[in-house]
Amino acid sequence: MHLRRRVLLGVALLLCAAASLDAAWIPLKAQAAQLLIKRSWNVVASGQPAPPPWPWADTRPAAVLEAPDHGVRLFVLEGSSGRNLAFGPTFANGTETGEDLVISGHRDTHFRFLQEIQNGDRIRITRHSGVETYEVVQTDVVDSRAARMLIDPGASRLSLVTCYPFDAASAGGPLRFVVTALPVARQGS
Repeated sequence: MHLRRRVLLGVALLLCAAASLDAAWIPLKAQAAQLLIKRSWNVVASGQPAPPPWPWADTRPAAVLEAPDHGVRLFVLEGSSGRNLAFGPTFANGTETGEDLVISGHRDTHFRFLQEIQNGDRIRITRHSGVETYEVVQTDVVDSRAARMLIDPGASRLSLVTCYPFDAASAGGPLRFVVTALPVARQGS
């Protein structure tokens, strides 16, 4: 009986260790990917198109998102997909070159800082066309089953979207935390 208890305890400890490694892997992968994406983005500074951040990538960096009040600097990828979201925030398809920008990110990695965001906070977006500064004017929790995130090509705004609540035990769910910011300054051409 004593041996059986030891074996069960050992198995339980191994399962806990495996779960901890898996939970740690996601944030580590997210941070490591940002370093590779930064290297790819730096090519843009030299006037060339951004190469894929790693050889098998089907995405490229399209912008830099900065939230100075929160010490955040993130590289935003083109192509909104679950696969790309694992590596960084992504533009909703078709919004990376427009005036109505919609950027999604995971609540437990890149967009964790949104739980601290306040009206009046500034967010800077650097794209190939220049730098635009936005001011947060509203935060909402919406049910994605009842409300659709509409992209309005005529609007000039930035929407940051992540799952909600921030401390949920499991990923997904229908609730979204949406930050709306309006432009206050533009630099570049």
